[in-house]
Amino acid sequence: MRRIDPADLATFLAVARHRSFRAAAAELGVSPSALSHSLRAIEERLGVRLLNRTTRSVGLTEAGERLFARVSPAFRDINDAIEDLNAFRGRPMGTLRLNTARQAAQLAVLPVVNRFLAAFPDIRVEVVIDSAFSDIVGEGFDAGVRFGEAIAGDMIAVPIGPRQRSAVVASPEYFQRHDRPRSPHDLRNLPCIRYRFASGALYRWEFERGGAEVEVEVDGPLTLNEQDVMVDCALAGAGLAYVFEGQVEALLAEGRLIRVLEDWCPYYPGFFLYYPSRRQLPPVLRAFVDFTKAAAAP
Repeated sequence: MRRIDPADLATFLAVARHRSFRAAAAELGVSPSALSHSLRAIEERLGVRLLNRTTRSVGLTEAGERLFARVSPAFRDINDAIEDLNAFRGRPMGTLRLNTARQAAQLAVLPVVNRFLAAFPDIRVEVVIDSAFSDIVGEGFDAGVRFGEAIAGDMIAVPIGPRQRSAVVASPEYFQRHDRPRSPHDLRNLPCIRYRFASGALYRWEFERGGAEVEVEVDGPLTLNEQDVMVDCALAGAGLAYVFEGQVEALLAEGRLIRVLEDWCPYYPGFFLYYPSRRQLPPVLRAFVDFTKAAAAP
């Protein structure tokens, strides 16, 4: 086996993280075709196939998975060591990579990130929208943002953004054809827009009032996996939608959507920034954690 340079391993790691030559090429500043040729050359030098390529996707072979698992922590330690030099610069600089769900990005992450970038002009932030629950450590992210109950117990979690609240909405035209529900149980007799998680499970609508908690398995002709699209379809009269209040505030104020069951939709803590427990956080992540805590303080 011929010698493999650290630069070759960095190239492989970029493709392995993104599972995409196009996204990895954008990160590395090269063309996708050049990156593909580089990976083939690396595989030839190693004498083993690392990637499974199709016209639509890139996956890791068993050998690729093993190499990725072994090499990723070492490169992360190298990056952390380099970022530790920020202490000698007087202010942190570098790139912060965040993994977040779309609604978390819209309602909590991006408002904080925009203020953070203004305060730290030497830091760059990459926000990756991910509907699945990815392994932030294995895929090279500094931190993730999700609901608190979805975060593993071995992670450190910090509240980010305001409290959240759900909202059940439909268009005025919808209520010309259907009665308004008076309790969550009435939803079983009304056409609703269902939401399917990346795992394949259908979401059961959750309600609470006066200490009583209710989950309703709704039905309807339309099932979607994006809440933004659910709002669009609710506007078109396709059914009742269960979404975040922050997504529809303007539409409610304009009268384009009507809200029901508001007294059954309490506030809950919202989203959390989470990251692996480390004795020493990378300076860019430490700066963002401290900024997030300060922003959440009363």
